[in-house]
Amino acid sequence: MSLSPTRRRGAAAALAAALLVTLAACGGDDGDKDSAARKTELTVLAASSLTDVFATAGAAYEKDHPGTEVTFSFAGSQELAAQVGQGAPADVLVTADTRTMDGLKPETGTPVVIAKNRLVIVTGEGNPEKVAGLADLADPSLKVVLASPEVPVGRYAGQVLDAQKIEVRPVSQEPNVRAVLSKVELGEADAGLVYRTDAATVADKVDAIEIPDAQNAIASYPAATLKSSENSGAAAAFVSWLSSPEAQKILRDAGFQKP
Repeated sequence: MSLSPTRRRGAAAALAAALLVTLAACGGDDGDKDSAARKTELTVLAASSLTDVFATAGAAYEKDHPGTEVTFSFAGSQELAAQVGQGAPADVLVTADTRTMDGLKPETGTPVVIAKNRLVIVTGEGNPEKVAGLADLADPSLKVVLASPEVPVGRYAGQVLDAQKIEVRPVSQEPNVRAVLSKVELGEADAGLVYRTDAATVADKVDAIEIPDAQNAIASYPAATLKSSENSGAAAAFVSWLSSPEAQKILRDAGFQKP
């Protein structure tokens, strides 16, 4: 049966409309795929002492940069350096000292110091052994735990103790500052040397004894892009953001000092 010219025109119009709907739907799918493809995933290798503050900073960055997801990997700076040397896939590196970062010049962009920190003596809650200062750490009856000399905080602790001619025989040497803090928090050690900001994360479980500035060491935190990054532009943007007023406020609120 043949259609009249009018019906043929109506059928053609209906078919054209159906095709437009189909094409529009396909176009929408491509747009969604393009949006997914534009999503950027950044991997940041960061010193253990940045664990808590970077959780806050990462959330703030993702909120301000839709489409970017930041994943952190925390460890002692010496462990991070080893990972970079072994070619671990990452975009940004933040260490707790300039020495470690300087040793990775062939693998990084130009580093920028984003924060500073200081050491404190940390004891169990209530300071049961009545530790008053660095000299007390030499007491052989006191169980003192330090970070390994290869770890920035362990090296800083060694510098501080050597400068005061205080000999300490630690019951253990830990791979990062959080391990030192944990030993004291759990009562496995009487005292330890950690960063001020780490002690603040468990202020209800440990006591922190301040070390006078004249006897203390200043820890610097440099951040740099990694040349092996597959997201060099986004990595550079994140490193730059760490020096922004918003990021600096987050660091200050966590107890870190100005660069």
